[in-house]
Amino acid sequence: MTPTLWGAVVGTGVGVGLLLVVDRVLAARRTPFEVRVLPYLRDLPQQSAARPTLAPTSALQGVFGPLLQQAADVVERLLGGSASIRRRLERADLDLTVRDFRVQQVLWGLVGFAVVAVPAVLVSLASPQRAVPLLAVCLVAFALGVLLRENRLTAQVTTRERLVMEEFPTVAELLALSVAAGESPVAALDRVCRRSHGELAADLRRVLADVRTGTPVTHAFDALASRTGLPVVARFAEGLAIAVERGTPLSDVLHAQAADVREAGRRALIESGGRREIAMMVPVVFLVLPITILFAFWPGLVGLHLVTT
Repeated sequence: MTPTLWGAVVGTGVGVGLLLVVDRVLAARRTPFEVRVLPYLRDLPQQSAARPTLAPTSALQGVFGPLLQQAADVVERLLGGSASIRRRLERADLDLTVRDFRVQQVLWGLVGFAVVAVPAVLVSLASPQRAVPLLAVCLVAFALGVLLRENRLTAQVTTRERLVMEEFPTVAELLALSVAAGESPVAALDRVCRRSHGELAADLRRVLADVRTGTPVTHAFDALASRTGLPVVARFAEGLAIAVERGTPLSDVLHAQAADVREAGRRALIESGGRREIAMMVPVVFLVLPITILFAFWPGLVGLHLVTT
């Protein structure tokens, strides 16, 4: 090649490289559309960023994603209950679809299968006649992993609802004070959402976001009543919707509901203590009482031993 041709090739490569660098710098300096719009939509629940996309984002997801989805479809056909799963996902406030949850169940089952399969392979290599029973044990471990993920979902629902019940009296009192001070229900809800942090506050932020996007206040609270699995919160949302629709005083209703929840919590605590009385006696009977008897009779046994010898 002549020097002129070499210079043309090198110049073309440098020019293309500089063009790519300039293009990426301009693209990096350009503000994305979602960044410009997001400050005006800060009250809306941001679910798009957390929801997984359908396009594969890695080589592993591209290779094993279709297999996991097919396995999730098989689990869905075997177990069913998609309506119950969807309901529990809403009550646990998890940004997952039923299909995503089934994929997680498959992954938990694969983890259980792998944990049992490693020692099973070692045992089957030593004694091949045990291979079939060990394979059955591995399949049972897979099924237990799948069921354990569903059990974990139920535990998440229970934990979240317990936190909501703990937060409810305080939030209701704050709403009652704000309404009694002369604020409208939406303004009082906004003030409480800005001052509160917790599971119930997250639900109220969703209600506030629905109201600010054009949903009527009564419909937004009715949606909250239909989403929650707690009768107390459902009555709270229905009472607010009725009070806003009919113009009845809110502060008295909120104070009464907060007092009812505190009284219900006190009764539940007393009932829990009553149910655990027998459990509280276990250390006394099996630990304290034997030690007391030992201290009482041991000196006498030692004295008798000395006398007889």
